[in-house]
Amino acid sequence: MLNAQEHITELPIYNKDTGLTIFSDKSIKYVIPLYQRAFAWGDKEIIQLIEDISDFDNSNGALYYLGSIIVAKEGNRYEVIDGQQRLTALFLLLNYLHLPMESILTFECRKKSDYTLQKIVSGKEVSVDDIDQGLLNGKKIIENQFGHFTDVYRNHFIEKLTQVRVYRIEVPEHTDLNHYFEIMNTRGEQLEQQDILKATLMSGLSPANQARFSKIWDACSDMTGYVQMHFDTETRKTVFGYDWTEFPTSRFSIPAKVREAKRILDIIKPGFVPNQSEEIADSEDRVRFESIISFPHFLLHVLRVYVDAEKIDVTLFELLDDKKLTEAFNYVLIHGTIAGKNLDKSKFAMGFAGCLLKCRYLFDKYIIKREFVNDDSDGEWSLKSLKSSGQQSKKKPYYVNTYFGLPGEWSTTYEPRHKRIFMLQSCLRVSYTSPKVMHWITSLLTWLYKNRTLDTLTGFEQHIEKFIKGEVVENYFTDCNFDLGANTPHIVFNYLDYLLWKMEFDRSRDKTRYRYSDFIFEFRNSVEHWYPQHPSGDTFEVWGQNEGVNHFGNLCIIQRTVNSKFSNMSPESKQSTFEKMISKGSIKLRIMSELVQKDIQSGRNPNLTWKKTTYLNHGIKMLNILAEACGVVDCIRPLE
Repeated sequence: MLNAQEHITELPIYNKDTGLTIFSDKSIKYVIPLYQRAFAWGDKEIIQLIEDISDFDNSNGALYYLGSIIVAKEGNRYEVIDGQQRLTALFLLLNYLHLPMESILTFECRKKSDYTLQKIVSGKEVSVDDIDQGLLNGKKIIENQFGHFTDVYRNHFIEKLTQVRVYRIEVPEHTDLNHYFEIMNTRGEQLEQQDILKATLMSGLSPANQARFSKIWDACSDMTGYVQMHFDTETRKTVFGYDWTEFPTSRFSIPAKVREAKRILDIIKPGFVPNQSEEIADSEDRVRFESIISFPHFLLHVLRVYVDAEKIDVTLFELLDDKKLTEAFNYVLIHGTIAGKNLDKSKFAMGFAGCLLKCRYLFDKYIIKREFVNDDSDGEWSLKSLKSSGQQSKKKPYYVNTYFGLPGEWSTTYEPRHKRIFMLQSCLRVSYTSPKVMHWITSLLTWLYKNRTLDTLTGFEQHIEKFIKGEVVENYFTDCNFDLGANTPHIVFNYLDYLLWKMEFDRSRDKTRYRYSDFIFEFRNSVEHWYPQHPSGDTFEVWGQNEGVNHFGNLCIIQRTVNSKFSNMSPESKQSTFEKMISKGSIKLRIMSELVQKDIQSGRNPNLTWKKTTYLNHGIKMLNILAEACGVVDCIRPLE
């Protein structure tokens, strides 16, 4: 009989006593086979990996398990058949931290991947023609993430790595790998914290309230589309009115045929499978709109809204950590008080359900989504409300721009307001890529929950901008240090772009054709130096670290995919080589390119002029725009 334990090895990521890591054993090789996709982890996955390690509590000596890698062993060769993305990300991470390791990770029949990995390990420059962009992007993401942290944090992170483990699981010899992949790709979903939380909150409710709670929860848990379409027709009419547009009520009856709510004892049984939501909405509409956060993260936002609305006295966790979902709710239930009295669990559960439904309605109507139309695989930002047309059974949803205005207000007033709110939210979305730190959503939902009548929503724009200004002041203008280089917060660049866009938008009578009318906020997650830190070759002189190269005036924000080619070129070369990319990029970047073009047209050496005077004047001008908008008058400076 097969002894499964013989095929499972627990691997420490880093052993401080021996000085060895998971990649220190020169006697073995991890091989990524050709049938595996190339390394594709981006910001979301890599930052999540770093945060998972950083956030776990190692104070009691507990171990943290990252998961497993599945391998087929042949001699000293381990063919990685599941978990290669995590394994490769760990390789890049340990290399960045300068921990002991050998080049034992290789890619089968992928010369560019092997070449790029070797250059990353050696620290040598990579040839643009031979790079694996995915690996280089991964390296840059890790550098940017740790660039925001101190050496103390870095050392603490390395200390935590000593308590992190992964399992290496060998499939038995002669395993049919094709059959194995079929099983891996069709395995059912595991029980999630949200299922346990649902059962916990429902456990003390009456049957009628259990049914109502379950109906609300199930409808809200599907974050695609609009919540109205996740109810059956009759309930939808009861909750949202005949036209499906009214602010929802959580008081409605549930037909007897509703499925039985599951108890917590039911769902922890091995054979339990989470219920799938009824196919109520048109699948096309579900696919069309995509939420910017997951349901567990949405629950954490709503918990904060509910605690604020009910004046529950309790200290909430700082991060919106979906891995601590049940812990966050249990903490509130145990430690929360109202007017000095402990919380009643049943009242809390039903009150939270009502808040959940109302917040989901507000979220769908007033917070941006990603909309996919036609064959556009990337989608676009969308801020729309659901309306209905037709009669009775033929009633169908359609979508219009959300209205932010007063009754009788002219379209020339409320339509520009919608556009500005749309741009402000897009600015926030691309600035904060990790769901754990999207506190702006909590802020907006809390405001909407308190001010949801039509007459007050005109103040929504001011509330959003006030939040952004607070972030910029706290994280950038506190000590007026503008030489942060790549550590400059992304919100600073994005809010500046918004202000530059708004100047042109507000002064133009034609709101469809104006300077920067083509500008949209995208995930530009790489802060770069316009005049490079490390010039390529000896074509132009090096600019010292303390001579202005890290000043805000010399910085721009770009998409990480162009970073490797962009980094080491001179301003003149960037302006000519990346003209198309720049024309669709950050507004600050466009202005920098225009300044170089002016120098060329005037017969000046654009690289020397930039380094000598242009960068500083440009930086002061941009910083003054930010400082004036944020009310930080002490940081405003005259041009030199």
